[in-house]
Amino acid sequence: MMPRHLERLPRRDNASSTSLVTLLCFVLAGLFAPPAFAWEYWGGDPGGMRFSTISQITPGNVGQLVPAWEFRTGDLMQHDAKLMGRTKFEATPLLVENSLILCTPFNEVIALDPGTGTQKWRFDPKLSMTLRPANRYNCRGVAYWVDQKAPLDAACRSRIFTGTNDMRVIALDAGTGTPCSDFGKAGEVKLDVGMPLLWPGEMQITSPPVVARDVVVVGSSIADNQRAAAPRGTVQAFDARTGVLRWTWDPLIHDGIDAGAANVWAPMSVDEKLGLVFLPTSSPSPDFWGGGRPGNNEHADSVVALRAETGELVWAFQTVHHDVWDYDLPAQPTLARIDTGAGQRDVVIQATKQGFLFVLDEVTGQPVWPVEERPVPQGGAEGEQLSPTQPFPTHVPALVPQRISADDAFGVISRASCHDKLACARNEGLYTPPSTQGTVIFPSTGGGVNWGGVAFDPIKQILYANTLRFVHIVTLIAAAEAGGFKPMPGEDFGPQRGAAFAMTRAVARSPLGTLCNPPPFGALVAVDLKAGKMLWQSTLGTTEDLAPLGLPFPWGTPVASGVVVTAGSLVFAGALDAYLRAFDAKTGAELWQGRLPVPGVANPMTYAWQGEQYVVIAAGGHSEAGTSIGDSVVAFRLARTNEAPSLWSRTIDRPGGRLYAGIALIALTLSLTAALAVAVRRFISHQRV
Repeated sequence: MMPRHLERLPRRDNASSTSLVTLLCFVLAGLFAPPAFAWEYWGGDPGGMRFSTISQITPGNVGQLVPAWEFRTGDLMQHDAKLMGRTKFEATPLLVENSLILCTPFNEVIALDPGTGTQKWRFDPKLSMTLRPANRYNCRGVAYWVDQKAPLDAACRSRIFTGTNDMRVIALDAGTGTPCSDFGKAGEVKLDVGMPLLWPGEMQITSPPVVARDVVVVGSSIADNQRAAAPRGTVQAFDARTGVLRWTWDPLIHDGIDAGAANVWAPMSVDEKLGLVFLPTSSPSPDFWGGGRPGNNEHADSVVALRAETGELVWAFQTVHHDVWDYDLPAQPTLARIDTGAGQRDVVIQATKQGFLFVLDEVTGQPVWPVEERPVPQGGAEGEQLSPTQPFPTHVPALVPQRISADDAFGVISRASCHDKLACARNEGLYTPPSTQGTVIFPSTGGGVNWGGVAFDPIKQILYANTLRFVHIVTLIAAAEAGGFKPMPGEDFGPQRGAAFAMTRAVARSPLGTLCNPPPFGALVAVDLKAGKMLWQSTLGTTEDLAPLGLPFPWGTPVASGVVVTAGSLVFAGALDAYLRAFDAKTGAELWQGRLPVPGVANPMTYAWQGEQYVVIAAGGHSEAGTSIGDSVVAFRLARTNEAPSLWSRTIDRPGGRLYAGIALIALTLSLTAALAVAVRRFISHQRV
């Protein structure tokens, strides 16, 4: 009997187009890994490994990838530039019901033909365009569920669940996009936020729901740094058939204190067999001063396992005590079976903004390898009650540098400015508390690792992650002085109402806009968990679409999205330049670039359709990073017989890095010349005055 995951692999009309070698690769991969010819979950599987057993595209033929199709959602045509500047297109499509299904930043759900990218159906939830969502209009994905108790021909037997920016959960028929009338009221339920919001959009849903044991579980995203008594980060669960509320769970143990948030804004994972839902919780409010919320603030900043049917707490592991650095858990917990050196073990792998990997037993939540409580810097702002220690994993190395000094300052021409910025701020390494002097937060409050999470190859037992590397400087401002405070250009300002301090946060940059920390600013890393060592690190992205004149400095770009790894020994990732990239999973060598209309700041995915492997990414740019904005979904596949290669697809040949080194030298020379010319013009202009 053919394995179930091979039964789901569609056939091409011309059977000879799928080689026997390719089919054997599919079969062999299927013997050692979960099925992944479809992509039925946001993270590829319920536990978010982002691994595909498809091996048609390999390091040997990846240079033959060509654009297969491009789909435009229509957002650019429907909305003005100002509104599009408040969006993030971070969606990862699912391949279910013979359709690619994704959501737009405005929560429209669209089904596409997997082979051509043509639209099959579309659902519009009629979102208000005056919502002002705190974390921009965004929808990272949808969830898929099949009602095994329903008749095979019943409407809404298979459903798509989506959360919205205005706090609704909507159920759609997966085949038609029609709302499921038996779910809530006309196919939707409105979440109870528990208190009046400061404005419509202070609270929203950005990550996909998850479904386990016929229960739909949904988290929320809440505006940071607005008030101490922020909305509570209550997780809510609904009956997948009726929409009836089944349970709620508040991450915080309040113990008489009125703190909010600790919400679950990042994607969740499930283990259907165990009936568990795994939550990555965020920091309590406000982020940068905790004098009004003494103690460790359980279960904020924690990996939490709940029973899907009841919401009962099974276990929780806190990764940061009494967080005042916005080091919340931003990434989906990854469920995997690993070789620990003492046998196979089912684990939860949690990546953090600090660049740590916590590896926990899935059933008990106990660390698989020792985690030490180590002393950390003290002397917080007035009224602060810091934890004297923080947990540090001991076996798996940190994915990013965790300390920077003023002498490490980087800058093109203006290194002295960066040196002064770092030297003037308080900086005692990881967990230096925020201060009125200004404090270096490195890794930044964005990571490390962010919402894109990690990918894990269960066959080779290697973990892959995209990492961000830049510095934040956070400065506290006494509440009495915050009323008329005007932040400097480029600074975030948070009033933290109800706290003793407001705050500002700024990326440490030189006057020319370059980051003050040494490159790479974005890097792809590979880690052997069993051995506890980094295997390789590769720069991810250039400044081609960010720098003046398109100068492609090979410095990497900090981007929050993640990667996908395949049995074909490839890792695919986007960056802030407009390319989808492929890396050799064994060596980290960059092998291929596929040009995109705008940067693809989303998690790529891959699937097989009619005998061909496709790689897909949402290319919408990033409004917060200042890139161009778009509304495209782009798919690549191997060139067919007699099909000409595309000018927008190229292989990378850089033995010893000579290619990029040469480009960098030319670009640096041009940049220095341009800067010198500007300085001369300014000097002459000054003399004329």
